[in-house]
Amino acid sequence: MTDIVDELKWRGLFAQSTDEDALRKALADGPVTFYCGFDPTAASLHVGHLVQVLTVRRLQQAGHRPLALVGGATGQIGDPRPTAERTLNDPETVGNWVNRLRSQIEPFLSFEGENAAVMVNNLDWTANMSAIEFLRDIGKHFRVNKMLTKDSVARRLESEQGISYTEFSYQLLQGMDFLELYRRHGCTLQQGGSDQWGNLVAGLDLIHKLEPGADVHALATPLMVKADGTKFGKTEGGAVWLDPEMTTPYAFYQFWLNVDDRDISTYMRILSFKSREELEELEQLTAERPQARTAQRALAEELTTLVHGAGQCAAVINASKALFGQGDLAELDEATLAAALSELPHARVAELGQVVDLFVEVGLAPSRSGARRTVKEGGAYVNNVKVTAEDAEVSADELLHGRWLVLRRGKKNLAAIEVGAQG
Repeated sequence: MTDIVDELKWRGLFAQSTDEDALRKALADGPVTFYCGFDPTAASLHVGHLVQVLTVRRLQQAGHRPLALVGGATGQIGDPRPTAERTLNDPETVGNWVNRLRSQIEPFLSFEGENAAVMVNNLDWTANMSAIEFLRDIGKHFRVNKMLTKDSVARRLESEQGISYTEFSYQLLQGMDFLELYRRHGCTLQQGGSDQWGNLVAGLDLIHKLEPGADVHALATPLMVKADGTKFGKTEGGAVWLDPEMTTPYAFYQFWLNVDDRDISTYMRILSFKSREELEELEQLTAERPQARTAQRALAEELTTLVHGAGQCAAVINASKALFGQGDLAELDEATLAAALSELPHARVAELGQVVDLFVEVGLAPSRSGARRTVKEGGAYVNNVKVTAEDAEVSADELLHGRWLVLRRGKKNLAAIEVGAQG
């Protein structure tokens, strides 16, 4: 590998650091023990977290030792949002989410060898600390006037709601995390998103005050923003989660497949582990033939395999092909088919009938006459089988897994019919 700082810069993963020359030297002299924190404020990580998770993986592959922190303590508080106070979750819920997030992060890292990863939880050093100890040993070293300059704090102070002392104190907890990891594991680098910069340097300042002469660093990656101005990782249905129960592998794959051409080069460099040469070739193919979506398919396959495994990735690719007549729908397992059909226009009917009625019901035709015209022109398909008779009916034995039909008008217009009692 090239110099890791140069690699991170080329990939668009280097927003700022406390001292680039010093950090570059430390990483070159390495190995460096570093950490990145993830708060369990939901039951799953989402694709926005992949930037940090995969940067941790990248640094480990360069020979450095990661500490992946899932915050059982900070997750009970929550980093202040610029807009409104968080709803506090009970400790039992947060504890459950800690375990879920750990299980999502662990497959990305190696826990063997000289730079084996270590999972840590900040509840280990906060649970038995009294309020008096926290205020005397940690709070004493923070200056309120400096804490007020943090962007999210400043914005909340300007709002009608203001900010609670609980969320205001979050940066003390994160600063203490870096101090504890420095003392317990020799951690000298904290990595995080640029929106966390105030929290990153809070830990540095605390270490410098309590451990004079310590050589510690902070590295921030840029926030990813979509070309159209909307938030990365969000769809009309909400966040794109890593948990397959919250976002199906099929929907996860489709998210990457549908990435805007203006964004794909940025996303590939930040998230893919392909070489520079491979990525530059994909960028060139996108510029020459954007309609082929070669880069999007490559990134969708790579990330779906990383997050959900090769088997699930193969299943969703087969489902995508089968929906458009390039495979046998009947061979798809029920879960994958259900996930794929959930992304399509959908209608539930109590009983089967004529194809033209189903086309109208699901919105593939404006009227029965329009549907008959589609059949007559050879553009109507049920489960990838062309419908040739205008009065054709569907029978129960055509249902996929006893429940579904896939209707298609022409090459690209798809919809799903589910047969069952209407609720």
